[in-house]
Amino acid sequence: MKIPWQELETETLDALVEQFVLMEGTEYGEQDVSLETKVAQVKRQLQEGKAIIVWSELHETAHIVPADSYDDSGAMP
Repeated sequence: MKIPWQELETETLDALVEQFVLMEGTEYGEQDVSLETKVAQVKRQLQEGKAIIVWSELHETAHIVPADSYDDSGAMP
């Protein structure tokens, strides 16, 4: 199930995005990206519709995924 990022409390959205970034990491080869920069990039992707937040009922967890990897049936490829 998709969760509109606009409906989340600011603190909840911040925590979700930060957790996502920390799990993904900020090291990109020769160049590291700061946590703050990466959090801003992910928030921008959510605002632009390039990424979405989905809720897994099975695992009772929320995840940030690329928008094109999710279809309206809720299936992930």
